[in-house]
Amino acid sequence: MNKIYNNYKDYKVALVHDYLKDFGGAEKVLEALAEIWPEAPIYTLFYKKNSPAGKAFKGARIIQSWFGRLPFCEKLISPCRFLIPLIWKGFDFSNYDLVISSASWAITKGFKKKKSKMVEVCYCHTPPRYLYGYETSKNWKKYWWLRVYAGVINHFLRMYDFQQAQKVDFFIANSREVQRRIKKFYRRESVVINPPVDIPKEVKRQKSKGKKEDYFLTGGRLERAKNFDLIIKACTELKVPLKVYGTGSQENHLKSLAGPTVEFLGRVSDEKKFELMAGCRAFIVMAKDEDFGITPVEAMGAGTPVVAYRGGGYLETVIEGKTGVFVEEATTKGVIRGIRDLREIGEKIRREDCRKQAEKFSRERFKINIINFIKNINSINA
Repeated sequence: MNKIYNNYKDYKVALVHDYLKDFGGAEKVLEALAEIWPEAPIYTLFYKKNSPAGKAFKGARIIQSWFGRLPFCEKLISPCRFLIPLIWKGFDFSNYDLVISSASWAITKGFKKKKSKMVEVCYCHTPPRYLYGYETSKNWKKYWWLRVYAGVINHFLRMYDFQQAQKVDFFIANSREVQRRIKKFYRRESVVINPPVDIPKEVKRQKSKGKKEDYFLTGGRLERAKNFDLIIKACTELKVPLKVYGTGSQENHLKSLAGPTVEFLGRVSDEKKFELMAGCRAFIVMAKDEDFGITPVEAMGAGTPVVAYRGGGYLETVIEGKTGVFVEEATTKGVIRGIRDLREIGEKIRREDCRKQAEKFSRERFKINIINFIKNINSINA
């Protein structure tokens, strides 16, 4: 660093994020980083003021790229992803001591110029899924012409992604799963700091007596990679009540698969979400290669066990037999077996154990770990 400070707050910091539209786990990380450095500007590809993320960061100093000023930029960014290198070059971070990027889709890293003393830390939610064969929200491979186009563009973007990763001074991975991806694709070491999860101190139950109701719950962004179709088919086949909250590109398709026991709730408030989590028998998640997975931790924070696919970040949060059960196969039959296994041991799972596990991933713990990480960088450069 060009300066060594005694206090992490004394650094001139810039925060960088893919884009500000939806509000999910990545945006919660950015939100917590902005709480640590409230004066730090947030640089991003584009910023939609009336979107969920736009409203969440209403009071922040947002600096969007030239691309963000184009009409329909949020629709153009995916087909025009080849412009990503040019877009990020439009920003100059040379006057900052520390740049912290929140990176996943948009290759949001590698901002350090040659001979610059600025330090760059990349908080990596995952290497871009579309570049490395992981499932994405859009099934773009079903169109032959799009496969050809993406095959060419993604080849060059993979090389660019690797090149940018080599410029980063320090990587933080949001899970051990992502840490393995960083090692595999970038050949870089990283430190794991799990993302912040908001755990309410007290959750209102659906019933006044505080008993669980006989329904299961799932939800979040209703996208293809989350495998909500398997959960809906399983509950329809078993004829058990399932509540689904959230919206997404797969919503209409999922509704077409649902039987009479499945209820779609649409977008709900955080208060309502935790109320639903506290009242259900179990929360079900089935993404095959989840980067981390915040919703099951939120469910455990509400005192509720989880039925999860045995893979990805779920292995780092759910304790088998204590806070939930794992499903071996990402199939409808697999989910059915998971629900039955949960019912068999459900009474043995204690609310207190679920809460205790979830508290390991609190927002305050995240902020403490980030601050200690930055202080350690300071000591290395001292």
